[in-house]
Amino acid sequence: MNVHFSSATDLWSTPQDTFDKLNSEFGGFELDVCATTENAKCVQYYTKEVDGLSQKWVGKCWMNPPYGREIKHWMCKAVSSAKQGALVVCLVPARTDTAWWHDYAMQGQIRFIRGRLKFGNAKNSAPFPSAIVIFNPFLT
Repeated sequence: MNVHFSSATDLWSTPQDTFDKLNSEFGGFELDVCATTENAKCVQYYTKEVDGLSQKWVGKCWMNPPYGREIKHWMCKAVSSAKQGALVVCLVPARTDTAWWHDYAMQGQIRFIRGRLKFGNAKNSAPFPSAIVIFNPFLT
C-alpha cells in the first residue's frame, strides 16, 4: 500500500490541476501556508520548520493542511486570518462528522469535490472525499 493512502502520513500533496483551477479563479495565490519544500504551490510558503501556525497570513493564501488531529488548529487559523483580511482557500477532507468541520469549515464557503482526488503522484484515488473551503475576508 502506498504510504500516501495509509495512516503513516497525514500529508496529501495537492493535485496540480485542482490547484491550477483555483489559483486562476482567485487571481493567483501569494502564500502557501502549509507546505514542504517539495510540494509548495507558491513562491512564498511556510514549512513545518517555519511553523505556519505562528506566522501572519496575508493576501491570497492557499492551504492544504496535514489531515491528522492538528487540522483543527489550521482551520482555526484560517478563520482568524480571514477576519484579519486574508483570503484563505483550503483543500481539506470532507469530514462533516467532526468537531473541526462544524466549528470552522462551516464558517466558510464550502464546495464539495465530486469523486475522489488523486493526490501527488498517486495511481489511486484517495480513500476519502474532499472539499474546498473558502474563507473570504469580505464574507467571514
